[in-house]
Amino acid sequence: MEQGFLEIKDLKMYFPINKTQYVRAVDGVNISIKQGEVLGLVGESGSGKSTIAYTIMGMYRQTSGEIIFNDEVITSKTKGRSKSFRKNAQIVFQDPGSSLNEHQDVRQILSLPLKVHKIVPKNQIEDKILEILEMVQLPSDFMYKSPNSIGGGEKQLVSIARALCANPKFIILDEPTSSLDVSIQAKILNMLMTIQKEKKLTYLFITHDMGVMRNVSSRVAIMYLGKICEIAPTETFYTSPLHPYTRMLLSAIPVVSEEEEALKPKKIIPTGEIPSPVNVPEGCSFNTRCYEKRDICMCEDPQMKEISPGHFVRCHLY
Repeated sequence: MEQGFLEIKDLKMYFPINKTQYVRAVDGVNISIKQGEVLGLVGESGSGKSTIAYTIMGMYRQTSGEIIFNDEVITSKTKGRSKSFRKNAQIVFQDPGSSLNEHQDVRQILSLPLKVHKIVPKNQIEDKILEILEMVQLPSDFMYKSPNSIGGGEKQLVSIARALCANPKFIILDEPTSSLDVSIQAKILNMLMTIQKEKKLTYLFITHDMGVMRNVSSRVAIMYLGKICEIAPTETFYTSPLHPYTRMLLSAIPVVSEEEEALKPKKIIPTGEIPSPVNVPEGCSFNTRCYEKRDICMCEDPQMKEISPGHFVRCHLY
């Protein structure tokens, strides 16, 4: 696999419960993200998607493993993220209300990263804010509004604007539309993809919505219980899914036409319960729900294999 713009190598993030038990939120993840691409990271709630995001950003200190960003190792045990990384990598959270200071107006919120990273001279800050508000399709008078006086979709647009203020190269989008009305979701997704193309940005797009992922990502990675199950280019992923968990997720996507229904995998009804990340089963972690499990799946954890160019799967069936 070629060297990526962001390299995650054998990343583990365990949260201790007591002296002998841990929540294995991320358990040996390897991901390579190329510059200028949109990698979709998909999985059910609790799969470890957001933990990866927070560990990349330095909000958690990894248990083990290494993260390399733009040829810089950013996971030193002795220091936090560099100022260069904090400028070039930004995150947009799922809940915009909790990530914006309700005691500041939008002008104050957006001016902070412009000042911290010295993006423009002080006398040009207001012009830059107006430029960024226009970029996220908000009117200029939003500068003087507070988060408490605007709607959820508008708050998320302000959060995106704040991320863009630093002129980043890489943005993590952690479920950026899942808490919003359907009417505003499409607008924000279209805007994000337009900005990505214009600015040549790299996105890690985290979601549980397989339908959204088809329209925004260039590659897709599937997570289950802290591990990656499958990674593939988007078109390959949707036309030739390999892992039983991937096929189960794809079969559940709602569609509106018979043509779309014909393209989906056969409907798969999941069995069993999702195990606790404290007591992950021996062997393949999906074996408690898998409809194609074999004896080896109960005792041996499969390794990631490249089945076709760029298409990797972690399953004993292959």
